[in-house]
Amino acid sequence: MKIYQIDTFTDVAFKGNAAAVCILEKDYDDLTLKNIAMEMNLSETAFLKQVSDNVFNLRWFTPEVEVSLCGHGTLASAHLLWENGIVKEDEMIYFKTLSGTLAAKKKEEWIELDMPKGNLIESEGDDILFESLKINPKSIYEDEIVYLLEFNSEEEITKLSPDFNLLKKARKEEIIVTSICENEGYDFVSRFFGPAIGVDEDPVTGSAHCYLAPYWIERLEKDEVLGFQASRRTGCVKCKLNEDRVLIQGKAKTILKGVLEIQ
Repeated sequence: MKIYQIDTFTDVAFKGNAAAVCILEKDYDDLTLKNIAMEMNLSETAFLKQVSDNVFNLRWFTPEVEVSLCGHGTLASAHLLWENGIVKEDEMIYFKTLSGTLAAKKKEEWIELDMPKGNLIESEGDDILFESLKINPKSIYEDEIVYLLEFNSEEEITKLSPDFNLLKKARKEEIIVTSICENEGYDFVSRFFGPAIGVDEDPVTGSAHCYLAPYWIERLEKDEVLGFQASRRTGCVKCKLNEDRVLIQGKAKTILKGVLEIQ
């Protein structure tokens, strides 16, 4: 099985979010895929299987669970397919996933992903959330799996040090924290915590921007926003809306190529 490691939402090695991508020549059972993801020990490992010239089945696994949407794993997959000539650079790529069909296309040095728009409602949060974060947010929103918390300043975002053992017991699996960015050149800053799905902190989270893009585009009254994810590795994500879809742009760089030898 061919396997690659790709840094995404960056064009610099060892920055952004690293994803492993495996190209499958045959079907494997879920336990095997989960074990490969656990072996890679990255926030997500993507598994690609070609359906036709530019159509692929795509699944994503953390070291613990399969997830229904992963932006950086999709970005890494598209980068790999174009870079290795599996798909021509002027052709769009279509991924069949648990979140429906996702499209990718090249836009000069950027890769643009067409992803679903997250819809949030106001929330009161829960006691475990507040206790684990140790500071109360300015406002809280939620959907079925996500909390989005806005804080008063970038400093509050960067200083957050959650109790991950406690946070994994919160009512939502995924926690997005955000604020206006105080550094020139970016519109907002964010971080992502997901201990309940096996990812304490994700370096740069494409799927989180399905929520962050509409949130900040509405509040800043802009057509396009640029987000900075303030993890240890850092990364940037360009976002705009297309009706009920979010267009997310990022860059990518291949770090490792190899062959996974399993029976």
